[in-house]
Amino acid sequence: MCRGFLTPEMRAVTAGGKANFYSQRADAILASDLMLIEENVPLAPLSTLGVGGPARYFCQARSEDDIREAVVFAHEQGLPLFLLGGGSNLVVSDSGFAGLVVKIALHGIEQLAMQNDRVTFNVAAGEDWDAFVASTVESNCAGLECLSGIPGSVGGTPVQNVGAYGQEVSDTITEVRVLHLETLESITFSNADCQFAYRRSRFNTADCGEYAITGVSFQLTRGGAPALRYADLQRHFAEHNGNPTLPEVRAAVREIRQRKAMLIVPGDEDARSVGSFFKNPIISDKQYETLAAPFVAFDLHPPSYAAGDGYRKIPAAWLVEQAGFSKGHTKGAAGISRRHALAIVNRGGATAADIIGLKDEIQSRVRERFGIELEPEPVFLGF
Repeated sequence: MCRGFLTPEMRAVTAGGKANFYSQRADAILASDLMLIEENVPLAPLSTLGVGGPARYFCQARSEDDIREAVVFAHEQGLPLFLLGGGSNLVVSDSGFAGLVVKIALHGIEQLAMQNDRVTFNVAAGEDWDAFVASTVESNCAGLECLSGIPGSVGGTPVQNVGAYGQEVSDTITEVRVLHLETLESITFSNADCQFAYRRSRFNTADCGEYAITGVSFQLTRGGAPALRYADLQRHFAEHNGNPTLPEVRAAVREIRQRKAMLIVPGDEDARSVGSFFKNPIISDKQYETLAAPFVAFDLHPPSYAAGDGYRKIPAAWLVEQAGFSKGHTKGAAGISRRHALAIVNRGGATAADIIGLKDEIQSRVRERFGIELEPEPVFLGF
């Protein structure tokens, strides 16, 4: 491991153009304490799936300047750079990553009262997501309660516009603060600037890899009613309580997630996953009619949900099971959760190759049977 990074030899490399820019930034960063950069750090323990090899270099960034320092180090060394959040949506290759992994460890939550019972939470990217949601519920602020139990960090949620049980983070995000990895300047994006869509944003599409998210602002409603849009929640409270509180909805969501192995519980191999491995595909009404035709003859109708004019969303879990992959399916040390058909799990000792092999087999069968290409949700590192 090493502290800092600017050796005389490395400084000599910076001769003109963009190199001079990075060298100047490095001189400014040297005025502050330098973070520790480690070598050959295992990444599997830093992901919920628990597979993959080491990072050639690794550091924890506790401030924006730490991120700047990491960017300069990667540039000076000619290394690829990867920003790691909570590791809940990540598949690391067995060979690891031959670059610098930067663990985003910025912390802090600021709560600001606004007008008309609105409350703004300014949250650093490294905060644990579920712990933050718990704090909003404890503050009697509605808007994120149905996103309880989702693993990972706050900074990861805008990237794929995390959503569950009838809510999406884009419903409440007002601003996303980022560091531009090319200019090393701080920028603030509005909700509209983020270009949110279903499991998408500018951060995982057009501008993928361009920014490090450093903080997110959410606007919630103090004393607001909890959201009960999801069928499982509606059934739960129809049986127990027709007028639930925010804490009761949070508890119910976590209970449902645990029942489906979508809540990280130590020792539960069905929860050793990245959550839903595939996105729910959106197809045209005409495509849906073609898909449904063989089932209609038996008075059956494939499940679907409206997804805009002329389009429908098909549950990926239904497609996976109809393609012959039942809950509990096992292929070596990899498998499908016994409680959720969308969760590919590491049953203990699985390799990244095992996970990818099962992923490919599922995609192939769904494609052959339904003509639909399942799109994976997680990020793949080092492949």
